[in-house]
Amino acid sequence: MPHTHDKASQYVQIPRGAAPGEIVAKLNGEGVLQSSLPVQIYLRVLGKTANLKSGEYRFASPITPLGVIKKLEEGEERSTKLTIIEGWTRWEIAKEIAEKFPPPNTENQKQDEKAVFELLNDTSQIKDFDPTAKNLEGYLYPDTYNLPREFTPKQVVKALVDRFKKEWKPEFTDQARALGRTPQDIITMASMIETESKLPDERRIVASVIYNRLRRNIPLGLDVTNIYAAKLAGIWDGTLHKSDLERESPYNSRKVAGLPPTPVASPSATSIYAALNPVQTDYIFYVRNVEKNDGSHNFYNNGADFERGKAAYQRWLEEERKLKAAQNQNSN
Repeated sequence: MPHTHDKASQYVQIPRGAAPGEIVAKLNGEGVLQSSLPVQIYLRVLGKTANLKSGEYRFASPITPLGVIKKLEEGEERSTKLTIIEGWTRWEIAKEIAEKFPPPNTENQKQDEKAVFELLNDTSQIKDFDPTAKNLEGYLYPDTYNLPREFTPKQVVKALVDRFKKEWKPEFTDQARALGRTPQDIITMASMIETESKLPDERRIVASVIYNRLRRNIPLGLDVTNIYAAKLAGIWDGTLHKSDLERESPYNSRKVAGLPPTPVASPSATSIYAALNPVQTDYIFYVRNVEKNDGSHNFYNNGADFERGKAAYQRWLEEERKLKAAQNQNSN
């Protein structure tokens, strides 16, 4: 018969190594089981004593003894949700990990972030994929993870890298080579595509622009690389300044042709796919589509059309700034 108890909203911890008799006795003591003896006999007769798993459980109320046993056989751990956003860099990722899985023996949030950030310089997990990697930028796969709450930051980082390796299929390496690129090149391109376009259907076109400019040895001119350079310099304040565009850095894609030295963000599967499967175009420019204002872009194969599109974008941007300033003034 189902038994009603008052622990339905609480977690009951079953420690590792606990004997079946100890588990049953604990649940009886917590009130989840009305009686321990019938359950112990049932487990012994059916030989199920070895199937009970440790973990942290929430037992519905009412619940039958068989329902309790089934839950113990399936196993359950209280987990912590960790969300890594597509396009995040090591800085954002370190901050999020430190917040959800704070390292031991640190005194404040800043120290936590610094300790986690140092872990992201350990490339031992990715050396088989990228022997030249200096850190894990680009290889911390963005997704929502449910991880055991007792995980250390190091275990969390391993989970993110393991997920990246799972997402990178063996055939992707062959595709990269067919394009004349290394897997590292593909991840670097994907990391730029991720932040340049938020529309999955458009990313293969953005990829075509990158390939076309690389073939012509035209600097990519992508703001995301200048933002990354500013982060490396420790001076990124959320706004791209003229000084950021003029900075001497191998990541300044306005000055330096070719790909940046490393990925500049964590790319999603759709951006990796786009980098591996660019559409065939003659586009070498693009600018935000201000008429649609949905995050999409207009693409161009010549400078004259691009300059007209750019001028329209700059006019729209100025109007947006005026509107925002007026709204702020009215709110004050």
